[in-house]
Amino acid sequence: MSTSSATVGVVGLGAMGRPMADRLLRARGELVIHARRPQPELLDAGAAWAETPRELASRVDVLLVMLPDLPPLEELLAGEDGLLAGDGDLLLLIGSTSSAPAVRELAARLDEQTSGRVRVVDCPVSGGVDGAEAGRLSIMLGGSPDDAAVAADVLSACGTPVLLGPLGAGEVAKACNQLVVSATILALGEATVLAERSGLDLEALWTLLGGGYAGSRLLESRKDKLVSGDDSPSGMARYMVKDLGFAADIAEATRTAPALLPALRAAFDEIVAAGLGDRDIAVTRRFIASRDTEAP
Repeated sequence: MSTSSATVGVVGLGAMGRPMADRLLRARGELVIHARRPQPELLDAGAAWAETPRELASRVDVLLVMLPDLPPLEELLAGEDGLLAGDGDLLLLIGSTSSAPAVRELAARLDEQTSGRVRVVDCPVSGGVDGAEAGRLSIMLGGSPDDAAVAADVLSACGTPVLLGPLGAGEVAKACNQLVVSATILALGEATVLAERSGLDLEALWTLLGGGYAGSRLLESRKDKLVSGDDSPSGMARYMVKDLGFAADIAEATRTAPALLPALRAAFDEIVAAGLGDRDIAVTRRFIASRDTEAP
């Protein structure tokens, strides 16, 4: 497949998919989209609209899927108007954060059902909405070298795509990423509460610590939220429950006994149970502050 002449489509135009679609449209000059809701701004910018998943599949060579997980994709695949109803070749780029074994199973099933016509590369991303808007995403690829090369060329408009191994490798990498992100944001929230209750200037604290070993891209992007206590939604905390569950599956499959992962899963389960799951992951500050212990 010549990536320069390939027609690209996007489905899943949410918080991450929409800015990625914007960048793909600007880079390629054309894009085909399908969504549950109208997308007038993308259409005004030059994107083409497909009324059904079947029409979408018939008009594109490469389809980026930015849905939350595989079940919503399964809904789009099936039926007389589904993605599989066409008869052309299609490379699915699955950007959903999903189970690596489930992605492999889906790819094998699609290969059998379509006689190899539909192929899969997993390509979960990291970097948040700000990274998607700036084209600075880390894009974790898993798949055959040939298909991953096509995916990398297409997705280069959105960030840095890197092939990490065979199909499912991207999902394993994303699980590792979420393990680090969840641990970091929980530590940042906890440290913020400790510092605030000790009378420290939070702005000065995180500016100072950001220049040392405590510094990170996550601290850069969430510093203002941690300082102000603003946890309005951006990257919703409840998604961590699913993502850390996938990390636990990998730990079990690789016979790894994690020390930190169980505590992180318990903390984010508690965040969701407290009704805070739809807040930004910087809600860890509010969560820790709400867990007051009784005075001795």
